[in-house]
Amino acid sequence: MGNFKTVCVYCGSSFGNNQIFTDAALDLGRELVKRNINLVYGGGSVGLMGLVSQTVFYGGCHVLGVIPKALVPVEISGNSVGDVVIASSMHERKAEMARMADAFIALPGGYGTMDELLEIIAWSHLGIHHKPIGVLNIDGYYDNLLGLFDKGVEEGFIKPFSRSIVVSATSSAHLITKLEEYIPQHHQVAPTQSWSVD
Repeated sequence: MGNFKTVCVYCGSSFGNNQIFTDAALDLGRELVKRNINLVYGGGSVGLMGLVSQTVFYGGCHVLGVIPKALVPVEISGNSVGDVVIASSMHERKAEMARMADAFIALPGGYGTMDELLEIIAWSHLGIHHKPIGVLNIDGYYDNLLGLFDKGVEEGFIKPFSRSIVVSATSSAHLITKLEEYIPQHHQVAPTQSWSVD
């Protein structure tokens, strides 16, 4: 429990088809600035990634982007804000973002966002980290995914305490507050020292 110095935000390199997603990205950026929370993110300057990073940077907080070399021409258009680290691979990118963050938030996004979100959830389940993870469920975007997690519990594939790893809310302010109040279960499949991320 407590306040965060740095939050990792996973989100799309597209804007989506609905203005509500753009508004949510801007609102999250403003909420991070309001709480004096720094940002680590995927390093892109386009889509929701660009909006969040620019809002946080121009609001006066530190921004660190981590992007694999192969995605630089795809996700960086013009100048990125803050500091940008070029990673050698997606694995290195995700490990570095996880290492730097005190908590994780997923905005709407595509396969890449969902991959990052699911991996960081799995890492928490395995005991690799005990940092809070939140889903900003804008306009019901993540309803089906959250429902799948509930189905996993119902069918015996996800333990109820592991389901509690993921918190969700429909507003940035409410989500960050829930993340600050999160108490990890400290279930651990293997000793932390056996993993590459602590």
